[in-house]
Amino acid sequence: MKFITFPPMAPSRQAKPSKIVRRALLGLAAAVSLLAGLSGANAQAPAKQPPAAPQATPQVAPQAAPQAVPGFWDPRRRPERPDLSRLTVIRFLTETDYPPFNYTGADGNPAGFNVDLARALCEEIKVTCTVQMRRFETLVDALSSNRGDAIIASMAVSPQLRARVDFTDPYYRVPARFASRKDAVMPEIRPEYLEGKKVGVIAGSAHEAYLKAMFTDAELHGYPNDDALRAALRKGEVDFIFGDAISLAFWINGTDSGDCCAFSGGPFVESRFFGEGIGIAVRKGNDVLRQALNWALFRVWEKGRYTDLWLRYFSVSPF
Repeated sequence: MKFITFPPMAPSRQAKPSKIVRRALLGLAAAVSLLAGLSGANAQAPAKQPPAAPQATPQVAPQAAPQAVPGFWDPRRRPERPDLSRLTVIRFLTETDYPPFNYTGADGNPAGFNVDLARALCEEIKVTCTVQMRRFETLVDALSSNRGDAIIASMAVSPQLRARVDFTDPYYRVPARFASRKDAVMPEIRPEYLEGKKVGVIAGSAHEAYLKAMFTDAELHGYPNDDALRAALRKGEVDFIFGDAISLAFWINGTDSGDCCAFSGGPFVESRFFGEGIGIAVRKGNDVLRQALNWALFRVWEKGRYTDLWLRYFSVSPF
């Protein structure tokens, strides 16, 4: 097991976030947060093209659209700062091998998106924190037996887990998306657009259940695993595949895809099929820590640090 300790940060003047974060991406994060309320509709509209520059002015190259960043914090519902005096240390538990969220860094210490987010929360609360890496299946038992205070390991909120632990507000979701070959990308996908189309999906998954419920006129093809599913798209055996947008984003941007494919349409976030989101777990009844983490999550997002962190780890947005 690997440990890393974050000492408390001394109070200091908060540096101003970059203009891009404050004026563009942070605003976009708030907009994307509305995805949580959608019921399976395609939530990403095609980007509008900027108007052409007048002839009298030099031609300016078009700017890439800002990457979508998930956010679930309503700036109109600013949480009150809780009493943090009872917190002296937070012992975070995380997973050993789930890159880029959790992994062992080159120095042998815990690293990844979740670890960096834990560090940011500790700095906001101004308390010493430790991070211990464990196998995912042991995390809840370790929390219950007081070997840690909070689990930050991309743990999906579910009714079964709620019976054993309490959760903070979600700090990201895992949307579902369609992918197609690059020569057949569709900016928007609706059920009627896929009538008669061959759509690959993992057999027995929530993604398959969603397609059966909502895309009734598509021709579904079930595959046993991600490798078989993605190979079918590369070979042209199916027109689209549908699955976990985060893993698809890394595949699309990696060498295994052979630069064959891209996302089609936008994200689908229907909670009945794809879950309530990813939260930080604490022991049942530990409202002091849960409220402190909720407050710190809002502050990290409000200051633009969450957006900076997300863009550092996700070069292709799953949203």
